[in-house]
This record gives sequence, structure tokens and C-alpha cells, in this order.
Amino acid sequence: QVQLVESGGGLVRAGGSLRLSCAASGISASIDTMRWYRQAPGKQRDLVATITGGGSTNYVDSVKGRFTISRDNAKNTVYLQMNSLKPEDTAVYYCNGATNYWGQGTQVTVSS
Repeated sequence: QVQLVESGGGLVRAGGSLRLSCAASGISASIDTMRWYRQAPGKQRDLVATITGGGSTNYVDSVKGRFTISRDNAKNTVYLQMNSLKPEDTAVYYCNGATNYWGQGTQVTVSS
């Protein structure tokens, strides 16, 4: 059974930082492509960052230079380090593994 469990969300002021974690079981975060998505109220779920099994990373333009996706193979966990947060980053952040599997989401709220 595949499980993805996100944590690390919260309320932060603009300019602050948060680190999201996605602990995976049933799939390998070191082999499978892992992604972070976000969904703001009333909007569609959008891709934010990707890390492939080979370690290549990709980001949506709006977070480039501010967010970093990484993983710890020993912990089978993927991270999203978010710096210089803006109010428009407010959303529920979801971890996605191997395309088909989703976590429950973690709320990130950035106040101005």
C-alpha cells in the first residue's frame, strides 16, 4: 500500500521560510519521480516542483530561485524548502509520487 504523508505547513509572514516534508512508503522516493503541487482556493491544482529518479529538478517559473526540491534516500522522504514566501504562495501543498499517488495535503498560509 502506497502512502505519502506531508508535513511542515503552517502560517508564516511574507519573506519567511517553511520546509515541507513528504514521507513515502510503498514507493521509492529515490527511484520514482516525485512532485509537489499546490492548490489555492477556487483554483486548479498546479505543479510546483519535480525531482526525477536521476536527481533532475524542475520548477514553475513563479518559484524559481525561492523553492528547492530535494530528497533523503535513506528516509524515503522528499522535501520542499520554500524561502522568500509571498502571499500568493498560499495554498494547500500536495506531494505526488510516481504520477498516481497523492498525499493528503498540507496548508501553507503566507500573511502580508
